[in-house]
Amino acid sequence: MRYTDSFEIIDPAFKSLILPNVHVDLLYTGGRWLEGPVYVPAARHLLISDIPNNRVLRYDEVNDTVATFEAPSNFANGHTLDREGRVISCEHLERRVTRREHDGSLTVLADSFGGKRLNSPNDVIADSNGTVWFTDPTYGISTPYEGSRAESEIGSRNVYRLKVDGRMDAVVTDLQQPNGLALSRDEQTLFVVDSGVQPARLMAYRLDPADNLHEGRIFSECTDGMYDGLRIDQAGHVWTSAGDGVHCLDHDGRLIGKILIPETVSNVCFGGPEHNRLFITATRSLFAVYLNVTG
Repeated sequence: MRYTDSFEIIDPAFKSLILPNVHVDLLYTGGRWLEGPVYVPAARHLLISDIPNNRVLRYDEVNDTVATFEAPSNFANGHTLDREGRVISCEHLERRVTRREHDGSLTVLADSFGGKRLNSPNDVIADSNGTVWFTDPTYGISTPYEGSRAESEIGSRNVYRLKVDGRMDAVVTDLQQPNGLALSRDEQTLFVVDSGVQPARLMAYRLDPADNLHEGRIFSECTDGMYDGLRIDQAGHVWTSAGDGVHCLDHDGRLIGKILIPETVSNVCFGGPEHNRLFITATRSLFAVYLNVTG
């Protein structure tokens, strides 16, 4: 049922996660395919990729304005913050993962595996130990619209784990197109979207104390459009993009509610001073909504 024009309740449990007097705000429109949001608390701004326009935009939460942050951006896609507050980015064009240092310099974290160039790193996260996890599908080398057409040197589409000591492993190698990813709060489960199958799947992989990744299981299958980016709130709910908005999944992967968005959603990110504002990138536009949970 519709709760307001902004929400659809599928399970009563969803009602406790949303606010009755809140609606989705449109913050910006005018991109081509907005993606990869990351909230930077120290600056109170949100960085988002406008991939086909080869730029990164910045939404200033204090002034409620959007301006170009970086152009060209090497067709940047996903971003995240590491434990020191530095921005880590996936670049389609240069086929690499980079980190922006506090002094503004750029450090290349990964651009190859086994002596072969990566495909086009897509999404990235960093855990509490400083380990960087990222997906490497072929979207950025399949068309010049989001990168540059090229053949895959690696010949597979993998999920990589890059440790602080520089060791990099391909930890998931059997997905068609690994896309968005996230870690559970206890960092014992890795969630990875496979957007190369129909319907798109959200896979879950258990991490044991020895840091081994166990065989994945299907956590959820998308019921509208496809899964892409996702985030997990403090209570363990999964908020993931879909064709009709943002889908909220419970601990068992059941769809319990939706945030309804008029454009296809690509990714989401929690932000704001209280981390209770969900920013939503959707095709040409940036939306945001306050929730009754924190990320």
